[in-house]
Amino acid sequence: MQAFVIWKSVPDTVEELPVRGDGGSLDRETLRFTLGDADEHALEQALLLKERHGGKVHLVTLDAPEIDHAIYTALAKGADTAVKIAIDQTVLGTAAIARVVASFLTATPGRMTADTLLLPGSQAIDDLEGELGAFLSEAVALPYLGVVCGVTLVGGQVLATKEFAGGVRGEFEVPLPAVLGIQSAERPPRYVPVAKVRAVMKSARIDSVELPVPSPAAALPVTRMYKPPATGRAQMIDGSAGDIAVRLADILHERNLI
Repeated sequence: MQAFVIWKSVPDTVEELPVRGDGGSLDRETLRFTLGDADEHALEQALLLKERHGGKVHLVTLDAPEIDHAIYTALAKGADTAVKIAIDQTVLGTAAIARVVASFLTATPGRMTADTLLLPGSQAIDDLEGELGAFLSEAVALPYLGVVCGVTLVGGQVLATKEFAGGVRGEFEVPLPAVLGIQSAERPPRYVPVAKVRAVMKSARIDSVELPVPSPAAALPVTRMYKPPATGRAQMIDGSAGDIAVRLADILHERNLI
């Protein structure tokens, strides 16, 4: 088994999300980028499969701010190789990122074998519909299943658990090779000590690959992007439960809500 874990950096929503002067996009030059939770789970699921069945785990990502430290952390956790495609991911949309990754995977004959799994994160904060896995599967002509929360290898196929709304789960048999969008691994992502990451930074290598920059994919134009307008502050109500109930009823009546 060999697993290619596909990472995509996203804006860190803990930080401010500045809007460009044109009002149609975020100011990417001042954004901080990070990995989504699903990408971390995709790596963990790949490592679990490697521990159970052997094989190798390969990390593939495009260049992005602060991505090197995340890559070294993945190598410290147990990834065998890491490839950073020398294209600035922050200027590309999801479809273009999928085309770049697909061109890397198919550029060398034999890179994807009969027991290959491609494991992108199922979702990201800028991609809540999970387009990356679907676009990638179309580009490499492999079957795709998304929102996966469990993976078992059985012979030449995968038994994948997919999560649906309302807590419902279903099991699907997927032939190998395949693309699985990982929503959550079978256990939380493992912790790796900082000292081990620093040691890996001195000994491991991140392979860099040059590829042509793809043309932007057609997308819906964004006509306006803005921060939510500031509104009035919350009104704090003190007193006993009865006093608070009476005051709440008065407020709702004043606003014609009851």
